[in-house]
Amino acid sequence: MAGKLYLIPTRLGENPPLEVLPLSIKKVVEELTHFIVENEKTARRFIKIISPKKSQGELTIYKLNKFTKAEEIPAFLSPCDEGISIGLLSEAGCPAIADPGASVVKLAHEKNIRVLPLVGPSSILLALMASGMNGQQFTFHGYLPIDKNERKKKIKQIERNAITNSASQIFIETPYRNNNLFEDLIKFLNNQTRLCVAVDITLPTEYIQTKTAAQWQRVSIDLHKRPCIFIISGN
Repeated sequence: MAGKLYLIPTRLGENPPLEVLPLSIKKVVEELTHFIVENEKTARRFIKIISPKKSQGELTIYKLNKFTKAEEIPAFLSPCDEGISIGLLSEAGCPAIADPGASVVKLAHEKNIRVLPLVGPSSILLALMASGMNGQQFTFHGYLPIDKNERKKKIKQIERNAITNSASQIFIETPYRNNNLFEDLIKFLNNQTRLCVAVDITLPTEYIQTKTAAQWQRVSIDLHKRPCIFIISGN
């Protein structure tokens, strides 16, 4: 039988894994010896915490990140041809969602390899759940432009979408640029546009608030280097 591709969620921070992950994650990790990961060091650390008795020397690790060449990826799934299952580990949260693992999943389907997504935390969905915004219609934009003028245009564009379509507009930023994005949002959004800021989701320092842009102008908050989800919605 061909091996399978397991999509293995990880925790969103340094809290104990089994506080936010089901026992099924531990069982699958204990069975596998082949993993596709973004960062080998953090992946091995996660595997060690989940399965302390697993021998690290027996693991086969394939690195998938911005330096990985497209022609390297097919070899990552070759063990499946020999009946060996593989785990795709996200760096934080769910694999293939705002994560480079999507290319592996696409290839698995092309090769008729069974893909098994496992239950775990998605910061995007958890933020939407807690935002009080439209969970029936929403769009995830990923990262907004870095250039300030382009970012302003994008903010106004997705704000129009939020108002016209009544759809929640979700996006993220590199953690060390969170404060700059937040400042631009409360500056460029209409005063009555609602903005949800969801930071450190599932961690002891978790903070999730939805306010109008005008209300946020009176709030002092430091988002620097903290994983954050932003959502806007028309009033």
